[in-house]
Amino acid sequence: MTDHQHERPGRPTENAMRRALKRARDGVALDVTEAAVLLQARGDDLEDLTLSAARVRDAGLEAAGRPGVITYSKSVFIPLTRLCRDKCHYCTFVTVPGKLRRAGHGMFMSPDEVLDIARRGAALGCKEALITLGDKPEDRWPEAREWLDAHGYDDTIAYVRAIAIRILEETGLLPHLNPGVMTWTDFQRLKPVAPSMGMMLETTATRLWSEPGGPHYGSPDKEPAVRLRVLEDAGRSSVPFTSGLLIGIGETYEERADSLFALRRISRAYHGIQELIMQNFRAKPDTAMRGMPDAELDELVATVAVARHIMGPSACLQAPPNLVAGEYARLIGAGIDDWGGVSPLTPDHVNPERPWPQIDELAEQSAAAGFRLEERLCVYPEFVQRGEPWLDPRLLPHVRALADAGTGLARDVKPEGLPWQEPDEGFTAAGRTDLHVTIDTTGRTSDRRDDFDEVYGDWEALREAAQPGMVPSRIETDVRQALKQAADDPTRLTDDEALALLHADGPALDALTRIADDLRKTVVGDDVTYVVTRNINFTNVCYTGCRFCAFAQRRTDADAYTLSLDQVADRAAQAWDVGAVEVCMQGGIHPDLPGTAYFDIARAVKKRVPGMHVHAFSPMEVVNGATRTGLSIREWLTAAKEAGLDSIPGTAAEILDDEVRWILTKGKLPTATWIEVVKTAHELGIRSSSTMMYGHVDQPRHWLGHFRTLARIQQETGGFTEFVTLPFIHTNAPVYLAGIARPGPTARDNRAVTAMARILLHPHITNIQTSWVKLGAEGAAEMLRSGANDLGGTLMEETISRMAGSSYGSYRSVQDLVAIAEAAGRPAKPRTTLYGEVPEERQQAAAASDGHLPELLPVLPD
Repeated sequence: MTDHQHERPGRPTENAMRRALKRARDGVALDVTEAAVLLQARGDDLEDLTLSAARVRDAGLEAAGRPGVITYSKSVFIPLTRLCRDKCHYCTFVTVPGKLRRAGHGMFMSPDEVLDIARRGAALGCKEALITLGDKPEDRWPEAREWLDAHGYDDTIAYVRAIAIRILEETGLLPHLNPGVMTWTDFQRLKPVAPSMGMMLETTATRLWSEPGGPHYGSPDKEPAVRLRVLEDAGRSSVPFTSGLLIGIGETYEERADSLFALRRISRAYHGIQELIMQNFRAKPDTAMRGMPDAELDELVATVAVARHIMGPSACLQAPPNLVAGEYARLIGAGIDDWGGVSPLTPDHVNPERPWPQIDELAEQSAAAGFRLEERLCVYPEFVQRGEPWLDPRLLPHVRALADAGTGLARDVKPEGLPWQEPDEGFTAAGRTDLHVTIDTTGRTSDRRDDFDEVYGDWEALREAAQPGMVPSRIETDVRQALKQAADDPTRLTDDEALALLHADGPALDALTRIADDLRKTVVGDDVTYVVTRNINFTNVCYTGCRFCAFAQRRTDADAYTLSLDQVADRAAQAWDVGAVEVCMQGGIHPDLPGTAYFDIARAVKKRVPGMHVHAFSPMEVVNGATRTGLSIREWLTAAKEAGLDSIPGTAAEILDDEVRWILTKGKLPTATWIEVVKTAHELGIRSSSTMMYGHVDQPRHWLGHFRTLARIQQETGGFTEFVTLPFIHTNAPVYLAGIARPGPTARDNRAVTAMARILLHPHITNIQTSWVKLGAEGAAEMLRSGANDLGGTLMEETISRMAGSSYGSYRSVQDLVAIAEAAGRPAKPRTTLYGEVPEERQQAAAASDGHLPELLPVLPD
């Protein structure tokens, strides 16, 4: 026995097996212990197990509308590169640069080599281009880095993206991408060019990766936690994803069962795992594990059956037909419903010693077991029929050309290349474009969008995940000592002291706000600043799935809208006429808008109103633009600046803690990416605000971490203009309607957050802004007495908070803002976006129109 194997316990008792089999037969949910018992079923017990598993599978096929059907994908296998930074001890796919050179191969397949295979596959009726490669070879091999540099690619993912586009355009095959471990940003880059992707989980047994002699030892991308994160990021990004287990590599039955339950958890949370592959280990010569015994067929059959019971009837389970020595009937009997990719042209490069069966043979064997073999696409029929957000609009023509409209399975056609391009619609005015006016009169059509039960993931799984983060911290620090430290030198507050102050209430809270207000007066004086601005939300169509957002709509929802470029420019021009110095422009992540749309918006405003400051595009929009265009974040921001972007809002931050973040949002950018965007912007001279949305599924410890993160960034870049407190508006927020979030922050929370923002961000961020939209005039005045010095903008229109249920309107006149300041006993002063002096001409224009703005422009003709 090798040193990475653990002794497996003896066979389960007859009673344990009998109980577990009965629970499986009865359809009762299994736990990990029972699953581990059933994985050891053999003989009559295994027959019993497979019979019940097959019934579960058959019920699922019946519900899916394809009873008695087993599917496969007709594919070509394209090994884009066989270089890899990992060192898996069973792998013969991976090689080294010297061997590639001696064989006359490049470090990567060339586009011509790839397209030759794809074209020949298309001629044979193949519809899937399975692109498989090693993980991040440029991180290990200088030769790989040199090849990418010589051919103009920043990294391997960039080449994968480029190759996928050429396959789509020149052959019509659909790329299924297996580039190994991917980041959230990688998924955004690749989603527009591939309808599906995949990566085997293999196992959750960390010891097989961490202990010397283990099959994954020395392979950074095989850490189970990393691979689970990839699966979750795929779900967050709405990417139809293939995963699975590699069995027999030294894991125990309990570890194998744990792996299956991990896959179930992710599938349940995101509904994005389109298929699971149960693959049996086969020892190969010239590998470190050549002496390991192959996983026996009974092991595979039992694993398939247990996987079927755990994953349920709607799951799609696959076993590679070339690894089972012709025992097709046993796998069908165990509960599979798919044979995976089968190629009439290319070998299985991962298991080259195991040729694919002929498709006719596979059909005959399936028929002998009572099943009809039908061809599917690389993306499963359920996802074809779901459409958005699972399929990018640029891929829809390619998928629809090959998919049967009724079933979502493959049509009997040969692929032909089609242009890969942005949808034709672009900036066409559509939908409820008067929402900025009517949200304050007739209101929203309903309290939730039509796909409420699907777009945000599984609410019950989310509720379970949210519970640990919502447990309050135990506070034992002396609040009086913390208050003394805050008054003496707030920069020396410890985390424990800061946390005690964030929990302060009663007289302690009163003392805290006085300290914060005194600090405010010392740092920025008594002036309450404000900016004359107009918000322009150019679309609310979005499929990101932020669970706190009541603004986002599907394109078909009654409240959905998109403005034309002329309408955006008209609103900016009108704002200028009434004294504005800034337009703040943000929108939903509309799948039809190209990544260059943001440049067009900035140019349209600058062309119409050259003097207007364009404060636009959240970090999420920046990433969306960059990934859609194939540019880096730095390149995209540089182009946006050239187009007229002056600064960016630091929204999309919510809470900069992924524990909270992945409860609040399904698909928004992770904390590290938000930080990357704002730091890059600051380095390019594009300043930003900073924000925090609080009062939902968070706790004061999360606020503290958020403040510390912002302070560190500001110390590095100096690029933040202000910090904006954003109390959570719960009324129409999906995460509240689902019973998970609390109903916004309390008055105590608002005072504590404002005061601690002043104290913890000192001396780095000196401007603290409160939101009259979310708190109203009285609440905003209270925050001005708690450390804030800024009231934000006049706005003129505001739909995001109003759609969420804010009751404080969409516009405040300059007189209104002055009155709020006076209620706090302070003078008011206009400012620019960057907290500069406002030109006299702008002040006069604002004063002339103040309180009697013209009717907000009608944006669509009658």
